[in-house]
Amino acid sequence: MEKRSILHMLDPMPNNSPFDINMALDAGFDVLMPYSNVKLENVHGLTQDTIFSRSASGVKRTGIFIGGRDLGLAMDMLENCKRAMVPPFEVSVFADPSGAFTTAAALVACVEKQLAAKHDKALKDCKALVFGGTGPVGIATGIIASLAGAQVALVDHLSAETSSDLAKKYNRRFGSTLEGSFAGSDAEKAKAIAEIDIIFCTAKAGIQVLNASVLAQAVNLKVAGDVNAVPPMGIDGIKQNDMGMPLVHATQSPSAVGIGALAVGDIKYQLQHELLKSMLISEKPVFLDFRNAFDKAREIL
Repeated sequence: MEKRSILHMLDPMPNNSPFDINMALDAGFDVLMPYSNVKLENVHGLTQDTIFSRSASGVKRTGIFIGGRDLGLAMDMLENCKRAMVPPFEVSVFADPSGAFTTAAALVACVEKQLAAKHDKALKDCKALVFGGTGPVGIATGIIASLAGAQVALVDHLSAETSSDLAKKYNRRFGSTLEGSFAGSDAEKAKAIAEIDIIFCTAKAGIQVLNASVLAQAVNLKVAGDVNAVPPMGIDGIKQNDMGMPLVHATQSPSAVGIGALAVGDIKYQLQHELLKSMLISEKPVFLDFRNAFDKAREIL
């Protein structure tokens, strides 16, 4: 009788994400075991309890999922999991804190596709701003786009120091070339986007970040992507299902196109599903983070 598949879900927050639990069940895991308030120092022991309790065939039906909201902590937990493995007792591990890795990978991949299709450009040819750039999805978006060659700045609406500190922190860790930026008022936003090629909007749901009058100041804009699915949209004029539709309010950039939250969300859903499923079908353990997510998002698109 084949052993049941088990996914151990480690989360440093008070509770695990229902979204991730639903996704894991839909991907084919039989049993989910959520753990909340997990500290970094707990990960080694939890991992070894996971691997040594099953046979060599059983570990192939076992995985670890890392959630939370802190990208750096999630990556540290992933590394602790890897260090705790004792071959042949190894299980697959997938880090996706707040869904940030899969959402960001889907967003950047969608923008990349529209850049090529509508403008014959690559990310390496472009300057980009990430509004809401100091949250988990914003940081992950910035890192992915930067490592793909774009010139990227994380935009904070309260403090340039906050965004600059985060940019330096993640540049040291991943070799990205992020910069920090600040734009609180409409005038500051209009100045910031004036000659930008790409806008990524990853701000909180239900908040409009860029209105029509701000967008009208962009003269080089090519693609704008928004992950906010709760009205009002983060970028005025982008509809939820848009995938490369004209960005009507960018009047000085008539060829600019928009990508809406549900279009991004569709790719994100497929992406997370495929990565979770890969943990069950791979003959060898896989260790998945934002880099694997971006590769798979490109493949899906």
